[in-house]
Amino acid sequence: MPLVSPPMTDAPGPSRAVTRRLALTARILLAPYAIVVLLLTWLPAEEAGTVTGVVAVLARLVATWGVPVDAAYAVFEFSANIALFTPLGALLAVGWRRMPAWAIVATGCAASTVIELVQLAIPSRFSTLSDVIANTLGTAVGLVIARAILRAVSCGRAADSGS
Repeated sequence: MPLVSPPMTDAPGPSRAVTRRLALTARILLAPYAIVVLLLTWLPAEEAGTVTGVVAVLARLVATWGVPVDAAYAVFEFSANIALFTPLGALLAVGWRRMPAWAIVATGCAASTVIELVQLAIPSRFSTLSDVIANTLGTAVGLVIARAILRAVSCGRAADSGS
């Protein structure tokens, strides 16, 4: 089953307008989302730590159950990176419905690579391949979720119009 959702441009009247509004909303939301991601990833670690410190808190909490802090931190950080880029995949999938899945995932990978390369120049930041992998995976997760929801809504509209 391909990850490309069928275009809804053939839908009657209001459905086409709703689809356009949804795409426009996703495109608009992409700008503030990008600003937040860039602030979280390019601010010096001390400043970004006020937001990203949640990972360390969770790791210490899990450590009380006998899980090593380092292992818990690595898992939570990887998961947080997936969560950070999930909206990118979803916004691209909704904003540009005809964009192929590979292009959306490649966009997430490219964005993550640029972020990590810039972090090389920020003394308090650490650039890692695992971040690129997690961010790319997050983009793919967002894509799959958005396309599944769009497909379900599209099938629901088709069923409603057929009855």
